[in-house]
Amino acid sequence: MTLANPRADRIKQVRALAGRSARSRHELYLVEGPQGVREAVRHAPSSVRDVYLTPAAASRYAEIVDDARAAGLFLHLGTPEVLEAMSADAQGVLAVVRSSAPSLGEALDARDPERAGRPLLAAVLATVRDPGNAGTVIRAADAAGADLVVLAGESVDVHNPKVVRSTAGSLFHLPVVTGLSLEATVAQLRAVGCHVLAADGSGPLDLDDLLDSAGSGASPDLAGPTAWVFGNEAWGLPEEDRALADAVVRVPIRGKTESLNLAAAATVCLYASSRAQR
Repeated sequence: MTLANPRADRIKQVRALAGRSARSRHELYLVEGPQGVREAVRHAPSSVRDVYLTPAAASRYAEIVDDARAAGLFLHLGTPEVLEAMSADAQGVLAVVRSSAPSLGEALDARDPERAGRPLLAAVLATVRDPGNAGTVIRAADAAGADLVVLAGESVDVHNPKVVRSTAGSLFHLPVVTGLSLEATVAQLRAVGCHVLAADGSGPLDLDDLLDSAGSGASPDLAGPTAWVFGNEAWGLPEEDRALADAVVRVPIRGKTESLNLAAAATVCLYASSRAQR
């Protein structure tokens, strides 16, 4: 049966998950669009409650349908009007996913076996409020081979629809920890041997210099276990947050731009560590 009534209660309940209060109350969130849904179904099927597609999307993205059926997930067809009523950003494909929030200890214990022989690499977002930036950093951390991401302090809700979309499915590839203060996060990561590096444009250490000396035994050593701390988009890292780090590092600016935005700077720093750790 194809869902055809865009005003049905089920449709309204799904649409309400765009709001934080409904997500918190039901412990569910939306994954919109074929890329995110594909990765959720493939990499976190036990967390997926329902998958919705238009008939045209079901035909176009047959791999999503096949993976969902293989995982025994609830699969629903709906008219384009129904999917549009659920989410204007669904592109004909939508999933309702159960919220999960691993602790930092659980995330460390669940480290990807493919990276088990390499030093730990973590990205920590300190009071990052912009959902697009947060999602892009999660995606960059995934691409760089990081082990985990922490959204510390008063950072944006990781299940905000724009965060989820901006991760392009990376949310289902590595643990994302929330609910910790920056102080507690730094303490736990330092306890497992991480050097904690704060990224800040005023930092006394140059990222290129650290990359040049990586593996030589210098401190801090990008070739070793590293946790990068990135600050708020508007005001960066305040002095008390920078003081929690072992060192403050700047990304060199060779052109005339004043600075890099958060997501770009995080990508550069994470890839520098990834290269050094190879």
